[in-house]
Order: sequence, then C-alpha cells, then structure tokens
Amino acid sequence: MNKNKYLSRICDKELREALTSAGAVLIEGAKWCGKTSTAENIAASTLLMQDPDKTKSYQQIADTKPSLLLKGATPRLLDEWQISPVLWDAVRYEVDKRQQTGQFILTGSAVPADNVTEHTGTGRISRILMRTMSLFESKESNGTVSLMDLFNKTPDIESISEWSIEQAAFCICRGGFPASIGKADKTALRMSVDYVEAVINQDISRVDGVEKNPNKVRLLLRSLARNIATMASYQTILDDVEATEESLSDKTLYSYYKALKRIFVVEPLPAWSPSLRSKTAIRTSAKHHFVDPAIATAVMRINPDALLQDFEYFGFLFESLAVRDIRIYAQHNDGDVFHYRDKSGLEADMIVQLRDGRWGAIEVKLGNKQIENAASNLLLLKNKINTDKMREPSFLMVLTGGQYAFQRQDGVSVVPLACLKP
Repeated sequence: MNKNKYLSRICDKELREALTSAGAVLIEGAKWCGKTSTAENIAASTLLMQDPDKTKSYQQIADTKPSLLLKGATPRLLDEWQISPVLWDAVRYEVDKRQQTGQFILTGSAVPADNVTEHTGTGRISRILMRTMSLFESKESNGTVSLMDLFNKTPDIESISEWSIEQAAFCICRGGFPASIGKADKTALRMSVDYVEAVINQDISRVDGVEKNPNKVRLLLRSLARNIATMASYQTILDDVEATEESLSDKTLYSYYKALKRIFVVEPLPAWSPSLRSKTAIRTSAKHHFVDPAIATAVMRINPDALLQDFEYFGFLFESLAVRDIRIYAQHNDGDVFHYRDKSGLEADMIVQLRDGRWGAIEVKLGNKQIENAASNLLLLKNKINTDKMREPSFLMVLTGGQYAFQRQDGVSVVPLACLKP
C-alpha cells in the first residue's frame, strides 16, 4: 500500500492507542470498509492470508506450525486471519510468551463460528469495530460541529453547510466504501452494487460453509431494505419475502440473518432503557439498519435520481446514513448508540450514551419543515427522564439535511449532518 495515498480514518487514533495497551488488536468490520489499508498504514510487516498464490501454503503452515506465520517485524498484520482460525490461539500464546504490547494486528470481515477459538483473548487481544467511511472522513462534512463539544455543552453553534439534497442522495447511494471516494460518479455508484452481489453469491455462504439460496438472500436483503430504520418484526420480514411467492421458513430466516450479522452487513440499532418518571412501557425491539445505507439502495436498484423522486423513502435512508456516522463518532468518544420509543409513540431516532453516563438525544429530519415537531418530541423525552437516577441530557439535537447549524431558544440544537464530526 502507498501510505501517501492513505485516507485518514477516525479509528487510526483508536488503533494506535490499543496497540500501546494490548499485545494484539483485532479490527473487525464489513468487507471493503478499509481494514487492511488502515492496518497496513501502521504495520511493520504483513501476512495476507487471501493472497491467491499463497493461501494454501499459509493454511498448511498454520495447520502444522502456526508460529512460523507470526515471525516478522512488529506490529505484524495478519489479514483475514479467520481463514485459518488456529492463528487466534497462536497469537494469544505468542503474546503471553513475549509479554510485550503492540505485537500483532488481526483483521477480519467475518466473525468465526462459535467455539472456533479455544480462548477469548481477553486481556491480550483488544477489539476495534470498523465501519465504512463517515461523511467527515470522506470530506463531505465540513466538521464545524463536534459531537464531543455538544457533550461538553460548548455554547455557540453557528455554521453553514454547502451540502445539497442532491449530494445527500448521491452519498447515500455511493456509500462510504473507501475505494469509491473520489471516483467518477458512475464508477463510485457501481461499488455498492458489486458489494451486494458478492454478499449474495459468495460471502454469506462462505462465512459458515453452508450453501445459501441466492434468490432467498436477495429477497431477505430487499425486505430489510424496504423496512430500513423501522422496528419491523421478523414475521413482517417473513411475510414480505413470502409475498413474492418464495417460501422462507423461520429457521432459514434466522440463519440467513445471523450470517449477515457475522459478515457485518446488517447492524441493528438496539433500544435504550432509561429510568423514567412514570411506568411507561418501552419498546425493546431493535431498528433495522445495514452497516451502510448504500447496501439498501444497491439491492433495491435505486440510484440518486430515483431517490429524489421518493422523499419518504429518502428520509428513512437519510436516517440510516446519520446512524452510520453517529455510530462512528460515538465510538471515537467511547460511546454507544441506541434508539428510543415508548408505548405512547414518543421516540428519538438516536440516543448517544457515553461510558461516563452522559447522554444526548437526536431526531433525524431530512428537511426543515419537520424541525419544530422533532424539537418538541425531544423536549417531551427530556421531561420523562427520572433525573434522580440519571443525568439530564447533555444535548438535544435535530440532525438535518439542511444548511444551517444553530441553537434554538428552547436549547435544542439544529445541525446539518454535513457539519458534524467526532
């Protein structure tokens, strides 16, 4: 890899810090999200397990004397290590033996099957989840508003985004795959389609060695795409698939969905369970999201022009784009992201909660007309929280596809997604 052409990633700092505290670091994430490039940017030597000229040789060595594959300058990158899962225990053993930090970087685009590794690696192998590029990483967000500044209650929020609705539609359909950034529009849009076809025809079957029906995988992905950013039940997904006259059993649906999670294609957004003033029932279902909204547009065969003709669906996809970015920014700040909905219908598209207990609530609205209603919902949620048991929110924010960032008189921040950074 030419390090001069490397596009900096938000997780670069997290990787460097992890290498100073652990003997090995595992970078997990979707295929094509940039794991290998990020690891190579800091690695001193590299073992590419997917090298077609050497894969069989490497596997034979791994089966007989895996320690040979660990020899090399450190940190040593073991790319797609799960091709020979024995490497996990070999790394764990070598880390114990050397008693030094920063020895290995492992990357993988699939979670190995249960019980493949004998030891979890706790205390020896640190884990980092990597996603596709955020708008800030692809330089489409100007980064004038920091998520961490919102937590720190920095008072003045004044900024302007030059990002247009047309650009938002393009970014959703292109996705955050690093190789697509900066390419001609037609070439960039093709990457997400190629990614989806690889998932359907190869990756989902390779992950567990069980052959999957490509047509059924495609129909499942399309149903998930139609129900993106919703809490649609598995039965709804099942009924949606079967409406095409293609049968899919409960067992098959669950196994296919589990496989999609293991290769980091789907990433549901879990529900938040705060302490409330009253005994309001909270919905606990996760919201459906892909790791990148471009997966939805690719499987639905929608391009930016088509998206601009359907603003309702555009809104759901824009929410998914925002979820992707906020997850990346929250992880950088040691936080997690959830959604909230109760039996009264009150909701927040995202809750960002830091490990120190601070939290903020976010509503996502593509256009400006819905800002007033979104702000009202956020203030209602704030009043429902039991502040005897929890802190008050650090911020309430309406995340938009508009141009202007400002703070309203009621304290709710209005921020264009293309102004945000970690």
